[in-house]
Amino acid sequence: MTTAHPRARLAVSSCLLGAPVRYNGGHSRDRFLTDVLAPHVDWVPVCPEMEIGLGAPRPTLRLHTGGRIVTKDGAADHTEAMTALAGNRIPDLTDLDGYVLKSRSPSCGLMNLPRYASGRPGERTDGQPVDRRGRGVFADVITRALPDLPAEEDGRLHDPVLRENFVERVFAHARLRVFFAADWRPRDLVAFHSRHKLQLLAHDPSAYRVLGRIVAQAGTAARADLETEYRRRFSEAFAVRPKRGRHVNALQHILGMLSEHLNDTRRHDILNAIETYRQGRAPLSIPIALLLHHAEGEDLDYLAQQTYLDPYPADLVLRHHL
Repeated sequence: MTTAHPRARLAVSSCLLGAPVRYNGGHSRDRFLTDVLAPHVDWVPVCPEMEIGLGAPRPTLRLHTGGRIVTKDGAADHTEAMTALAGNRIPDLTDLDGYVLKSRSPSCGLMNLPRYASGRPGERTDGQPVDRRGRGVFADVITRALPDLPAEEDGRLHDPVLRENFVERVFAHARLRVFFAADWRPRDLVAFHSRHKLQLLAHDPSAYRVLGRIVAQAGTAARADLETEYRRRFSEAFAVRPKRGRHVNALQHILGMLSEHLNDTRRHDILNAIETYRQGRAPLSIPIALLLHHAEGEDLDYLAQQTYLDPYPADLVLRHHL
């Protein structure tokens, strides 16, 4: 019994979907986003430069050490317009499940952006970057205002581990959004939390225990306060990237609950798959597939419905690379 995954809502830098809005009038279409992920998400395209009226093509922008975004020739400073736009955009992004931003963009880049001299004493004046510790002006405002929103750069999504972790967070966030949008009751929150038990344990065992204490207050705590605290802790837990050892612990936990329903041959097959994964000689998808197959075959709904075994649409096949 696999999960019915809600459609995720994702903000995205418009150029990554193929819109010709880059400084040179081109685009940076990302085929994972447009060809693989797109069938499962609803996009909210954003291009800060176009939205503040710069057009395309346009003069090259640079990020300065003073946190300002200016044209390469220094003739125009767009910091105030970019900051104001980000502030105005925040309400549109609060009900989303994630944001994919354009890497190396002085407006949207998340990390390691080159910063250029802004005239401070001692800064280099040869036109080369002072350092590479910058964050885009627009991205900085958004991520500070929405710290629980999963956000990633397109460049980092080429890494299989980072890609899987981001997509997992996005669909966990989508399930949480859909859940709290409904007319939920305390017992519904208990069931939601129980379905996520093994997935949370793989990310952050201590967070799972904290969330359990929050759920225990579902019949007595103020509803709005409980939702706010559960959302925050849930998002923090999924922001912790699972290590191989925690995956192994989760896999062994599932096997323990399955064990009495298996004969020695099937138990040995699963143990071997888990050990092969632990050694890095096989992807996570192999023990996951075996465990899900046996949980469904034995009609063990509690296990078969665990989001750990089916965290996002299967055709994304992301765990084949872990």
